[in-house]
Amino acid sequence: MSIAEPVSGWFRASGRDLPWRRPGFTAWGTLVSEVMLQQTPVARVVPRLAEWLERWPTPADLAAVPSGEAVRAWNRLGYPRRALNLHAAAVAITERHGGIVPQDVDQLLALPGVGEYTARAVAVFAYGHRHPVVDTNVRRVIARAIDAQAEAGVPSTKRDLAAMDAQLPDGLADARLANAAIMELGAIVCTARSPRCEDCPIAGQCAWRAAGYPQYEGPRRPGQKTFEGSDRQVRGLILAELRASDIPVTQDEIDAVWVDDVQRTRALQGLLADGLVAGDPVGGYELPG
Repeated sequence: MSIAEPVSGWFRASGRDLPWRRPGFTAWGTLVSEVMLQQTPVARVVPRLAEWLERWPTPADLAAVPSGEAVRAWNRLGYPRRALNLHAAAVAITERHGGIVPQDVDQLLALPGVGEYTARAVAVFAYGHRHPVVDTNVRRVIARAIDAQAEAGVPSTKRDLAAMDAQLPDGLADARLANAAIMELGAIVCTARSPRCEDCPIAGQCAWRAAGYPQYEGPRRPGQKTFEGSDRQVRGLILAELRASDIPVTQDEIDAVWVDDVQRTRALQGLLADGLVAGDPVGGYELPG
C-alpha cells in the first residue's frame, strides 16, 4: 500500500508556507535550513535563516569570514557545533565545487557535518532528484500507517530508506512532493504525543488505527538528558558570554557564569576541544578567528 498519493493531495492544500518550499529558494539556502532544523523547531529557525541568508547569500560569502562569526550569528539556536560545520561546509563547497552546492549524494555526504538525511534532503528538495528522505517524522508515519506500530523504534538507515523508497512514486516531481508531504504529515498531524487522526488524509488506510492503536512494545532509543543543569547548558552560557563581547573574555568573567567549578571547567575544556572557543586563562577567551 502506498500512502504517497493521498498524502500529497493533502499537502498541496494544507502544507505550511515555509521559506525553503518557495520557488527560487537556493540550494545553499536549503542546506542552511536543513542544518538549522536539526533538533530545532521551525518557528525558531525561520527568522535566523533569513538573517543568515541576507548576510551570507552564498557559500563563498560565509567561507570568507572567520568561523567565529558563524558561531556568533548562530546565537541561541542550540548545538553550536552545527555553525562550525556549516562554515566548514561553505569552505569546502567554495574550494572543491566552485561555490556551487553539489547535487550528488556522495559529494554532499563528503561535506563537513552533512549526514544521510541532509544529503538526500538537499539532493531532493533543491535539485529534484529521486531519493527517499527520512527523518523522525517520516519514520513515525510509516511505522503507524504501514507497520501498525505506535513508534518507529531504533533507527536503521538501510531499513528506513528502503521503507520510504517503497512509498515514493516513480516520477521525479511526484517523488519530491511525496517526500515533503509525508514529512509534513508527521510534523503537524501524525505527531508523537497527540496525533490528530480526525484530520489525517490516510486515517482509513492506517494500519495502527485499524489495529486499535496498540501500544509500542519494541526497543527504544536511550532517552536524552535534561537540559537544566547539564554541561550543555553551561556550554551555552559560556558561548553567550563570548558572543556578547568584542574583546577576549577574562577567566574571572567565565568563572562568574556558573557556580560549579568542576562542571564549568569541563564545559570550557569541551568547547576548546571542539574548536568553538579559542584562548587561555592569561589572554582570555573568544570565539574562533
